[in-house]
Amino acid sequence: MSKLTHSPAWLALKKHKAAIGKQTMRSMFKADSQRFDKFSLQVESLLLDYSKNIYTAETQKLLTDLAHQAQLGDWIERMFNGARINSSENRAVLHTALRAPAGSSVLLDGRDVMPGIMRVKEQMRRYCEEVRNGTLRGHTGKAFTDVVNVGVGGSSLGPYMACEALHPYGSLKLNAHFVSNIDAEDITEKLEILNPETTLFLVSSKTFTTQETITNAHAARIWIIEKLGSDEAVAKHFAALSTNLEATSKFGIPPGHVFEFWDWVGGRYSIWSAIGLPIALHIGMDNFELMLAGAHAMDKHFRSAAFERNMPVILALIDIWYTNFFDACSHAILPYDHCLRRFPAYLQQLTMESNGKSVDRDRQPVDYATNRVIWGEAGTNGQHSFYQLIHQGTRTVTTDFLAPVTSHVPLGEHHAMLLANCFAQTEALMLGKTAEEARAELVTQGLSEAAIEALLPYKVFPGNRPSNTLLFDKLDPYTLGMLIALYEHKTYVQSVVWNINAFDQWGVEFGKQLASSLLPELNSAKPASNHDSSTNALINHCLSRISK
Repeated sequence: MSKLTHSPAWLALKKHKAAIGKQTMRSMFKADSQRFDKFSLQVESLLLDYSKNIYTAETQKLLTDLAHQAQLGDWIERMFNGARINSSENRAVLHTALRAPAGSSVLLDGRDVMPGIMRVKEQMRRYCEEVRNGTLRGHTGKAFTDVVNVGVGGSSLGPYMACEALHPYGSLKLNAHFVSNIDAEDITEKLEILNPETTLFLVSSKTFTTQETITNAHAARIWIIEKLGSDEAVAKHFAALSTNLEATSKFGIPPGHVFEFWDWVGGRYSIWSAIGLPIALHIGMDNFELMLAGAHAMDKHFRSAAFERNMPVILALIDIWYTNFFDACSHAILPYDHCLRRFPAYLQQLTMESNGKSVDRDRQPVDYATNRVIWGEAGTNGQHSFYQLIHQGTRTVTTDFLAPVTSHVPLGEHHAMLLANCFAQTEALMLGKTAEEARAELVTQGLSEAAIEALLPYKVFPGNRPSNTLLFDKLDPYTLGMLIALYEHKTYVQSVVWNINAFDQWGVEFGKQLASSLLPELNSAKPASNHDSSTNALINHCLSRISK
């Protein structure tokens, strides 16, 4: 048994779960008309309602004790102050510095990182202005109309999500596209609709060696040269978000079009760095700075608020409550905002790559659950897909509902209907429907007693299904920054309590290593024999079919 699972705070929560387990949220709301006031929190325009949880004041106290036991306050300061908390890679974790305002000072090993950050921001601003106003043009002298980000993982998911989310703020003259999959269909279908004379490619790779990214980048390079008839076109049609000046120069990208970021910026936390250049090009640098400002506002709240009134801490502890004491295996992100349709995919990487770990910071295997499966879909589409499982399935799925109070596109009753559906789902998940309530409904429909008895079991809903609701005035750049930072910090809090490193990803690296070793065999005429029988057979099947 690990130190965590036999610690005083953990054992107290285990005992509390046994005591509270038979209570229902329905009864909790009936007993306390002030429940929302007690279990909700507002930070600027962002409102969190966490009252629809199997959760009491005692639960909150015991979970807060768990955070204190993990010395969460010290770990928060260590991150902000540049300690090398990514211990397996001996790196600091300073994505928060990227959104700190001008005039701030953030030290790493005694050296202020802010001058370098501000230098790259200014470079981004100049580049964005030149591309957006047409000063910087392509090889044939035409202004750019399309920007294609070539990346994978954090170099793609974050910018793609943000450009979709902030589409109402995007330029009508500059379209954003994203290529990440090594499947040739991805880049081919993009190139088929683009004009090479007016297309700008951003190659997003810190090392400029990421296999998928560089393979796609070379395909784009060949396309530009073939269509425009000159190697010199590469310098005009490509920029790089990288630290490898030697490789970018060899590719043909001039140094002035290479945007630096640092090894203390993890891929899934890099949206705030030069990796955010496609966002800045799409919405303008001023709006990108507003997104940074929103994230910084959440940073200040996270760093200063008491745990009992700290939004990221509360969300993290509630998640730990269900993961470790209710054995809940998955968590759904359900944005009732079409612009946030890529947000669940973004959070999948942020949380599962960060906390999908089975070895703790002390190099010991854990004996408790860490991160759950994260998934989701935009409402109301999901209601006609998987909500059946959430309402009446055999396993508890916890949920986060996100919705704007006002819409960018006021059209009839559309937005009121959207919000009505969002709120109805959280209420239905909490209340459920008893057999008596279901029977009364069927009686009012005029059904016979036999028909009622036949239908009744299917009309009962267990309820007591937990949910959080996050409301914001409107999805603007500032608010999106707050939301992303909220989930970043939630993820970090969980890692601290679970005593794991949220900032490495050795499982991802392992898969890359194996893929590199397999590639030559798929390009060989010789049958594979160096692997297990299954892998050998799969390779050889493909080779035999290709040869035909």
